[in-house]
Amino acid sequence: MKPTLDSDLLRTFVAVAETGNFTKAAEKAGRTQSAVSMQMKKLEDMVGDSLFERGSRGVALTRRGGELIGNARRIVSLLDETAASLVAPPLGGLVRIGIPAEYGRSILSRALGEFAKRHPRVEVTVRYAHSASQVRALAAGELDLAVVFEWEGFSGGEVLMHDPTVWVTSTLHHMHEERPVPIALYSRDGWCRDFAIKSLQQRGLDYRVAYTSDTNGGLALAVTSGLAIAPISRSNIPPDCRELTAADGFGDIDSSNVVLHRNPQAAGEAIDGMEEAIREAFMLTRQAQATANL
Repeated sequence: MKPTLDSDLLRTFVAVAETGNFTKAAEKAGRTQSAVSMQMKKLEDMVGDSLFERGSRGVALTRRGGELIGNARRIVSLLDETAASLVAPPLGGLVRIGIPAEYGRSILSRALGEFAKRHPRVEVTVRYAHSASQVRALAAGELDLAVVFEWEGFSGGEVLMHDPTVWVTSTLHHMHEERPVPIALYSRDGWCRDFAIKSLQQRGLDYRVAYTSDTNGGLALAVTSGLAIAPISRSNIPPDCRELTAADGFGDIDSSNVVLHRNPQAAGEAIDGMEEAIREAFMLTRQAQATANL
């Protein structure tokens, strides 16, 4: 006989998986830790297998838990979308977003997917550009919301995630072992000179510029093809590549924060909803990274 899964159990299961901690999941769900433990024991009995491995730093998904988490997230998300559609009329209007290209797939696709299901009448325009350009566009009234990198100081925006830039190399080509080390850089001045090159100079590493690009995708291509190493945000390291650490003679390039800014003149429920969708997408990314690091 097939088990009948309780959506409340799945919601708690997702909370534990994303926080990696029964206590934090209990706080998120508004329950006691013992109640969460009992729920997970009940779910494991229904599934017929353990879902979590306990460790000193929290819990991690077992193989069986990893198989369940995808469907559990979809079910919880669908329930939330359905509940929201019942209490809130669809929004309309225009939302103009500026965001770094590297977060287009990992963050914005998630935010837009959830938002479009709830508010299909909203027109969304997206601008991919470097942070300085986005800040200027926001100040000129050309954007409603802008997600930017900030490397120094604090602008007063909302910090969505700490995502330092690091040197990245291909695990197949090992270009970081060459001297002078071939590097790929953005073609524009400013950040590359002030941070990326400076980080090499501080460590006494000889380098040569082997490739320049206007986009993050271009830098990723240079690394994966074995042409050079490149400065890439830690959350966007391509497959078959890895961060170069102090053990390799490298280290963090900057201490970037990903910050959300809103045009003070931008008003409306559509913009409010998109702002919340972006915030939630980054939160889920942070939780997934925290779980992966356990």
